[in-house]
Amino acid sequence: MLLPTAQTNGVIMKSEVRELLVDQMKDAYSAEKQALRCMQRAVRKVTAPALKEGIQAHVEQTQTHIERVEQALDMLGARPGRKVCEAMRGLVEEAQHEMEEHDKGPVMDLVIVAGMQRIEHYEIAAYGVDIALAKALGEDALMALLQTTLEEEKQTDMKLTEVTQQTLMADAMAD
Repeated sequence: MLLPTAQTNGVIMKSEVRELLVDQMKDAYSAEKQALRCMQRAVRKVTAPALKEGIQAHVEQTQTHIERVEQALDMLGARPGRKVCEAMRGLVEEAQHEMEEHDKGPVMDLVIVAGMQRIEHYEIAAYGVDIALAKALGEDALMALLQTTLEEEKQTDMKLTEVTQQTLMADAMAD
């Protein structure tokens, strides 16, 4: 009698983990869409050419991330729905508020990087969890798809740090 219960509990738990992954992917979809809009607004306020170029490249990359999340949801038999990522909403609102407090120039560029890196770190954490859930469910194709996005988010974070250290900080300190 214990064995069937254990098997039933295992099926229930796997089902709950799958539901959690679907919910997390809907959250990722909302997060990516909000991040995209934030970057599109921020890029208009950037003055450093290297930062502007980097943000524009990440805007294009984020559009691909959105397509991948749609693909991931399709693999799970789900659709994006109307879920709103509240964490990203807060990060975007904070970034917008910070940008309103500064004029265009080197310090504004640093403010933009700070907001973008907070967003990237959230996405890195979220995709890490999503990958772990996909792995636990044996969803190897989904895991590989998400891993590609995770690596791109990490690269963006490193590029933001690099442009800050090589250009933006010196410009802001000289201003």
